[in-house]
Amino acid sequence: MQSTLFLIILLAIGIIAKNQSLIIALAVLLVLKFTGIGDKVFPLIQQKGINWGVTIITIAVLIPIATGDIGFKQLQEALKSSFAWIALLSGIFVALIASKGITLLQNDPHITAALVFGTILAVAFLNGVAVGPLIGAGIAYIAMKIVEFFSA
Repeated sequence: MQSTLFLIILLAIGIIAKNQSLIIALAVLLVLKFTGIGDKVFPLIQQKGINWGVTIITIAVLIPIATGDIGFKQLQEALKSSFAWIALLSGIFVALIASKGITLLQNDPHITAALVFGTILAVAFLNGVAVGPLIGAGIAYIAMKIVEFFSA
């Protein structure tokens, strides 16, 4: 009952904030929960969902290559720009951070709760995007390693 109430409150926050992604995610979870399907699919979604989401985002990012809008010529021209090099290095850095975030999210439930809640707040009220848990967890992982290093 507490989990249902929590989901309904988050749905209300999503509606107030007019955040379509949050509304859809919570509506799907509530439907799965009320139909009883959730007991069967929640563990699978929890285990594989992040990877599925990353795959869908990757497909969306690669569409311009698949359609021919971006090719070797555009890449070569872009790499002449200092901003393109900044973007390239940022992409590498964020991907590395996110990889550490996945590990943290899978292995540390109390950190996961704080990160998920922070992401929900950012999505609902600050027009954030729900990739936050991966990046947030990656940043948290790096910060924890720094604290461990200086605490040792």
